Amino acid sequence: MKKVKQITFAARPTGLPDASIFRIDEVPLPDPKEGELQLKGMFYSVDPYMRGRMNEGESYVPPFQVNNALEGGVVAEVTASRDPKFQPGDVVHGPYLPWRTEMTVPASAVQKVDASLAPPSYYLGVLGMTGLTAYIGLMDIGKPKAGETVVVSGAAGAVGSVVGQIAKHLGCRAVGIAGSEEKVKLLTEYFGFDAAINYNEPGLDDRLSTSCPNGVDIYFDNVGGEVSDAVMRQLNFFARVPLCGQISYYNATEVPTGPRWQGFMVTRSILMQGFIIRNYASRFREGIEFLAPLVKAGKIKSEETVAEGFEKLPEALLGLFSGKNKGKMIVKA
Repeated sequence: MKKVKQITFAARPTGLPDASIFRIDEVPLPDPKEGELQLKGMFYSVDPYMRGRMNEGESYVPPFQVNNALEGGVVAEVTASRDPKFQPGDVVHGPYLPWRTEMTVPASAVQKVDASLAPPSYYLGVLGMTGLTAYIGLMDIGKPKAGETVVVSGAAGAVGSVVGQIAKHLGCRAVGIAGSEEKVKLLTEYFGFDAAINYNEPGLDDRLSTSCPNGVDIYFDNVGGEVSDAVMRQLNFFARVPLCGQISYYNATEVPTGPRWQGFMVTRSILMQGFIIRNYASRFREGIEFLAPLVKAGKIKSEETVAEGFEKLPEALLGLFSGKNKGKMIVKA
């Protein structure tokens, strides 16, 4: 039986992960049975939520199992099919496929992608879970109105960059927060944000006040921590806060203590709501129908940080926690 490479989850990390938690193995590739497909990986997604899956314990998605393959979003080519809906050569996407160079999976685990609409890798980003996360979080919780100010933390990342562009399309003022001057420039000059702030420079509160002269109506929070504390101080009455991620805490070994905002939220009638995109599966078609024409027309742009080579997957995933990505981080096989 043919053998293929696999990225194996070797050990659960404490704090910031390093390369020791990964292992590259060779595993057998079974022939597809009835209702199954054989796939060759083309593009692999690395995402911040994967850090949570490295921990043991119940969450919204099962944890990775030690000595098993890691898994995530993969765009792949069908090489053999035992399902009449798929033919060899079809390009498909699956949100939870194993990190293997080739794999045999149920046909129900994937969907065809339209490579004529956008490059296949976009289905891991702006036309995939990250784009849908931006759309659902902003529209369902943020409820943007023309003329409002939307602030996005982690704005140069895969989700944040799309949030700001949707906000601009809907007539809002978009202000992004990122971690370098290079990313600040990317936000204003490429993604079209009205203003952008480097949180590593001093005076974050003052720069937020300058960039948001009418306060903040929607804060799309990808980061948490001190960045979010600064934005909270600028929130208007009836502001909305979609909680998408808290990457500043993902590698913490203790629960951090910060300002407690509940009293402030009461007096200003602020809505804060967390969300998990997989709970909105019934709205995915709506999101794609909104995003796809804008992407095709160039009104929503995508930025990708692409690492070359299947074996770069661990390095790419670890790079998320030091901000090495601009836009969506992807590994090309």
